[in-house]
Amino acid sequence: MRKQFIHVLLLALLYNFYGNAQRAIVKGRVVESNSNEMVSKVKIDIQNSVYGSETDLEGRFMISDKELPEGEQIIVVSKLGYSTQWIRVIIRKGQTINLDPIMLEFDLSEITDEIGLISISEDELENEEGASYTISGLLQSSKDVFYKAAAFDFGATFFRPRGLDNSNNEVFINGIRLNRLTTGRPQWDSWGGLNDVQRNREFSIGMKAIDYGFGAISGTTNIIIRSSQYSQGGRLSIAASNRTYEGRIMASYNSGNTLSGWSYSILLARRFGQEGFKDGTFYDANSFFISAEKKVTNNHSLNITGFYTPVKKGRATAITKEVKELKGPQYNPFWGHQNGILRNSKVREIREPFFMLNHFWNIGDKTTINTTIGYQFGSIGNTRIDTGGTRLISFNGAEAFIGGARNPFANYYQRLPSYFLRFENPSSYDYQLAYLAEKEFIKNGQLDWNLLYLANKISLDEGGNSIYVLQEDRSDDTQLYLNSILKTRLTENSILNGKVSFRNLKSENYALINDLLGGNGYLDVDYFAEGETSDIITEVAQSDLRNKNRIVVKGDRYKYNYNFLAKVLSGFAQVHFNYPKADFYLGALAEQTSYERIGLFENGNYPESRSYGSSEKKSFTNFSVKGGVNYKFDGRHLIEMNLAYVTKAPNLRSTFSNPRQNNDIVQGLESENQQNADASYIFRSPRAKVRITGYYNTLYNQTNINFYFTESVRGKDNGAAFLQEILTKIESRRIGGELGIEFNLTPTLKLKGAASVGENVYTNNPRQYFTSEDFIGVEGVSGISDEVLVLGRGNSWIKNYHVAGGPERAYQLGFEFSSPNYWWGGLTYNYFSNAYIDISTLRRSDGFGTDHAGNPFNNYQKDIAKNLLRQEKFPHYYLVNVVGGKSWKIKQYYVGFFATMNNILGQEYITAGFENSRYADYRKLKEEERRESPVFGSRYLFGNGATYYLNLFVRF
Repeated sequence: MRKQFIHVLLLALLYNFYGNAQRAIVKGRVVESNSNEMVSKVKIDIQNSVYGSETDLEGRFMISDKELPEGEQIIVVSKLGYSTQWIRVIIRKGQTINLDPIMLEFDLSEITDEIGLISISEDELENEEGASYTISGLLQSSKDVFYKAAAFDFGATFFRPRGLDNSNNEVFINGIRLNRLTTGRPQWDSWGGLNDVQRNREFSIGMKAIDYGFGAISGTTNIIIRSSQYSQGGRLSIAASNRTYEGRIMASYNSGNTLSGWSYSILLARRFGQEGFKDGTFYDANSFFISAEKKVTNNHSLNITGFYTPVKKGRATAITKEVKELKGPQYNPFWGHQNGILRNSKVREIREPFFMLNHFWNIGDKTTINTTIGYQFGSIGNTRIDTGGTRLISFNGAEAFIGGARNPFANYYQRLPSYFLRFENPSSYDYQLAYLAEKEFIKNGQLDWNLLYLANKISLDEGGNSIYVLQEDRSDDTQLYLNSILKTRLTENSILNGKVSFRNLKSENYALINDLLGGNGYLDVDYFAEGETSDIITEVAQSDLRNKNRIVVKGDRYKYNYNFLAKVLSGFAQVHFNYPKADFYLGALAEQTSYERIGLFENGNYPESRSYGSSEKKSFTNFSVKGGVNYKFDGRHLIEMNLAYVTKAPNLRSTFSNPRQNNDIVQGLESENQQNADASYIFRSPRAKVRITGYYNTLYNQTNINFYFTESVRGKDNGAAFLQEILTKIESRRIGGELGIEFNLTPTLKLKGAASVGENVYTNNPRQYFTSEDFIGVEGVSGISDEVLVLGRGNSWIKNYHVAGGPERAYQLGFEFSSPNYWWGGLTYNYFSNAYIDISTLRRSDGFGTDHAGNPFNNYQKDIAKNLLRQEKFPHYYLVNVVGGKSWKIKQYYVGFFATMNNILGQEYITAGFENSRYADYRKLKEEERRESPVFGSRYLFGNGATYYLNLFVRF
């Protein structure tokens, strides 16, 4: 027995020795380059494999297994806040590789992340004219070469990666989707100024596999906010700029994980400025943030977060080329001086506190569940001058409204030189009037607040009401979020992700009297209402038939008042497989959405249930699927492919045709369909990174609603009407390619390049119809039925026109350097072309060749018409940007600065624009074409000239 035991023991020792001899080991230690201190929680991965580790409190790690991939491999060393390193090694069974020490350097690009965020102007974030939208903020977390260029250098031009606007991106915080249900877009201002606690972000390109949701075709960002994930220490910074704001002060502190299991983070920030790059665009914003996490047990943690980022800012707008030539590209008509103080009439104010409770549960070593409850409330307000003030008079038993006011803005078309030269063969007197108008506009081209107060005083002295008031369009939203995200390892090579979520919205929408401008009341009726008798006029003119002819004062709701109700329930599942040579995934999403409008005013044009009470409840059931594969030829060469078919509900604003006045739902409304395909070749080595991608996206059943006044539609009053233009079943295609390349010429000098070439076009002629209160009671006009106007065959003929939204082609060449003495910097040359104006779909309707009565123009010529309807292509342009900085370590403090200068050569360029639909028929456009300056020309957004941003910081 003793001999047998000795034999078994010897065999076991021999087997253990042989097994260890066959086991490969990669170990090492990670230290910070500045201080030589050990760095914990650093991820160490063998690229394109399932093997990895994490450093302990002493900065040490070890990866050991008999199945480690042999041969030349890449070790990826990464941690938030530090530059990722790629280390080439050769792994052999039975051998140990000791990487001691690995020196980690601070990621200087992390510091510059906020440069992109500060560059997002109000026009880019949400331009009511519909010109363009940026997605720069979504791309800040990307380490991809191309997407870093898109965020920091291309973003200022309204460039849209893959031609998709930000309604096709999704933003999450701790797994909660924050895209607004009203627009489908993320509202960055609702969490603005929180740069220091937003550094832990994940960005996924296109429809790649992600852990926290299905994703979106243009990319997905998840902002991870957990106080236990922030390194202990604080940061103070001050900044100066001439972009969106002039100054910023920020202070933050993270406790790190304490012995009691608690951790907390706080942040305070203020952004301010009398004026941004655009004239009259003041900025006043504060940011408050607090988060605390308690590690209840080894498997349970609770994290509570709250932030409040109130912001108030003056707005600008697009202008015509005539106005730009007279006043410059920075001109903004919305402001003027009142008693020596700059005052903007269009002010946007956002006050939306957000609270969130997360429960993190580790079920064993393989499964985690993150459950979240979120609650957001508050308001978004936009002010503007209302000129419809009147008073009610009675004469011989009949009632009528008198008063009203003229447009007060200096760029109103009747005050510009082109208005006096609008007729053929102008007289010398016309030229004299145009000359005087030009001089007056150049000298006094801003809003005269004193005249508004004077006009109201005169009306008050005559027994009338305010004829000018400051109106505020308000949305008071209350939202509840419920989320639960599952992640579990099914096998050594497969992971299951799942999620269920519920979202409930109540949105109160109304107009508010913000300021009576010296008056004592305002008559709440529609001054432009029309009817066959005065009795009809007084009824139709009412904003609320249940409160006729009421006088409203500051703080009262008037004009329109309704609620939106929305509920969204969704479920998501995804399986991700990882193998040495290939990874692939399959995912699916099911979603149920319901919308409802509750009218609180009974509108005179749409009495009873047409406007008051509950609308029809509109529901959508949607299913989406996606899949992809990543094939690894070796540690350097990869092929990646993704496919997706997505259906999603239209947003709230696209569901109701005119919610401010009635309960009508868009006719023929359907869920939007999206198809996505992309394929990439990726090369990675310690010296170079390359990605080449081709993509193909198609969008179907999109809906768009436009609101405007025109003089070119069938109806009475010579074709004049305020319209709601509804387009349904819009189809479009985006096809193109992306290139990103980064090459280390020397240990301190890096060459980088990026390119995007695409084509974004409409692929059909969508359905088109119009609604308007001006159609009510109209008889004998072809195409009008039940207050709906259909022109000809009911299409807008836009097939093969380009979808507007920034340049379709963008190129970058630049370099970065980083000195061992912690100087760093870079320069980029960026070239843009193939940007197009946003077309008027009314011009492309069957009404283009007919007069207001529906009769064809007798002088219509196809060649001339084709030229009038040609889509404008903006001139190409280039931008040169410079960035740089320096940091020092002084005892336990890190002190530094960084600065960026964009468009250092002061290039003047157009970022976006849209055609005017005031004149939209052949005859009127032909008259406009012969004029040197059209009376109703296209309007443009012009890019900033030379701008700067300087930041000083201290980390401790």
